[in-house]
Order: sequence, then structure tokens, then C-alpha cells
Amino acid sequence: MKKRKVALYCRVSSVEQTTENQKIRLLQYADDKELLYDLYEEQESTRKTRPIKQALLHKARKGEYDAVIVYKLDRWARSSTELILEAKELIDKGVGFISLSDNLDFTTASGKLHFQILSAFAEFERALISERTK
Repeated sequence: MKKRKVALYCRVSSVEQTTENQKIRLLQYADDKELLYDLYEEQESTRKTRPIKQALLHKARKGEYDAVIVYKLDRWARSSTELILEAKELIDKGVGFISLSDNLDFTTASGKLHFQILSAFAEFERALISERTK
């Protein structure tokens, strides 16, 4: 049986922080599930771009990973819109998306339901913002 290959992604918001706690949980999960993995670590300050995340997404879009695993949703995306758009793209390409701390696995039936609920709230949030600006 072929082992699943996943991308583990961790990010911090400032140079004073470390990804160590996220990394420990991600590596433990991958080892427990006997997954092959590539680890992506991003040290973020005030930049809006995340080149390491973009490199991960590039490989995921090419089908190199069965899933992307993060410690927490807010480590992946800075907004619900960003999260929904990127997670939907991955899911549509057959790449799973798992958040350990949030206990979400968008490859399962309950995870897909959670994703739909998150999507609905993100759309509602965008509509409210649009109404307020008009």
C-alpha cells in the first residue's frame, strides 16, 4: 500500500516567535499516521506575501500532496475569505485539508459539513461588509 504524502505547514507572525510548538504537533501527527511529509515553516513579520506557503500551494496544485495539514486554521489564512478560497481549491483538486487544533478534516463527511458552514459565514461576512460600504 502506498503511503500518503502530505505537506505540513506552520507559520508564526513575528521574528520573535518560533514554530517549534506547531512543528512538534504536526510531526507527531504525521508519524502517528505513518505519513510521508514535507515540512514548510514560515517566519512571518509584517509582509503580506508568504513565499513558503506559495511554494507549498504550487506543489499541491500539481498533485504532489494528498493533504495539507496545519496546526490551526489561523496559521494558514489571515481571513476567512482566504481560508475558504484556498481550501476549496485544494479540495476541488482532491487534496485534503486538516487542522489539528480545530479538529477539522475536510476530507470527512463532518469536515465537509464544517467547511460548508464556514463558507456560508464567510459569504455572509462579505455581504455585510458590502452593505455597509454602500
